[in-house]
Amino acid sequence: MSYSSDEETDPELLELLRQHLMGNTATPTAAETGVLESAEFVYNHAIDVALDMRGCKKAANTIWEQMQQREYSPATWSTHELHPKEKNEETVKFIFAMDILNFSFWSEKSEEERFQIEYRGKRHTGYWNLVAGLQRGLEEGIPITDPAFWINEEEFTLDVLRNVFRSATDEEIPLLQERFDCLREAGQVLHEKYDGSVLDLIEEANGSAAALVNLLASDFPCFADIHPHPGRRQPIRILKRAQIFVADLWACFEGQSYGSFSDIDKITMFADYRIPQMLWQLNCLLYGPTLEAAVREKRMIEHGGEWEMQLRACSIWCVELIRREIIWEHPEAKGKVNAVLIDFFLYDVVKELEAEGGEKIPHHRTRSIWY
Repeated sequence: MSYSSDEETDPELLELLRQHLMGNTATPTAAETGVLESAEFVYNHAIDVALDMRGCKKAANTIWEQMQQREYSPATWSTHELHPKEKNEETVKFIFAMDILNFSFWSEKSEEERFQIEYRGKRHTGYWNLVAGLQRGLEEGIPITDPAFWINEEEFTLDVLRNVFRSATDEEIPLLQERFDCLREAGQVLHEKYDGSVLDLIEEANGSAAALVNLLASDFPCFADIHPHPGRRQPIRILKRAQIFVADLWACFEGQSYGSFSDIDKITMFADYRIPQMLWQLNCLLYGPTLEAAVREKRMIEHGGEWEMQLRACSIWCVELIRREIIWEHPEAKGKVNAVLIDFFLYDVVKELEAEGGEKIPHHRTRSIWY
């Protein structure tokens, strides 16, 4: 830019300079979830969980090779038997309900005695219990994925939810009351802030995955997977279910329509109890002797405690390093692999190992609504 004289000024430049000096620039700041930074902090200060860098490097190559062999992509999500196949507003509502309730399915009972849902002649366990229960409820005429139903105090009761997730065994779905409370609360927030519409919530994020995660965390207490840490002034942001809602939308709609996000790569893995188990099996995660003994003995690990925080945060950082290694060693993977797909892939593999009896260590035991 040039000026014809010292007296001539650019009013737009002056305004930009004024806003900058006042700390109010006109350029919008891209949303960040803070999850990766939280995970790195916990990893850097962890005592009981560590990463084996050689194991991570080897795992990265193995994961990338197997993802290619299986032609793993966002489209894989819809190939799962119970996931919705339609690409419409009802599916968005289904995914929202699913991820509000996507927590704590493990059981100490045997495979025959544990909570199971029978749907279309087949019994399901774990996460697939949840999906089967929702699908069965809808087929039986219960509008269980409708936020307006969740806030109807006469029609939506604890007994209705108990019926939706009725078990084929004597064991009930864990944390039934908490699941009911989460649906009621989410319905109320949608009603008060988003005209009762999940689509309005998504639209508010303006195509940003990180912004949608942050909206869920700030407006919906049941998505606020955020925890204090004694060594850090800012709380640790894990945000498992908020992130997986965004990821499920992206995968279901294959990055289009309601699943179109310009910054999907800002989503990390979803820190639960299954992926740490798989990362340990791949020789990526190392547990200290006391923690490993507790996991092997299936002792309850305190929610919000140091062990749980390290298991979850170090898993997030581990998958991030695996992602970076894949792209470093295989530049052609850029744009084809992210933490979301790595997480989905690892979950599918660990469930296959479980079915085959190939698990070398149990998953850790923590009961909470966060995962």
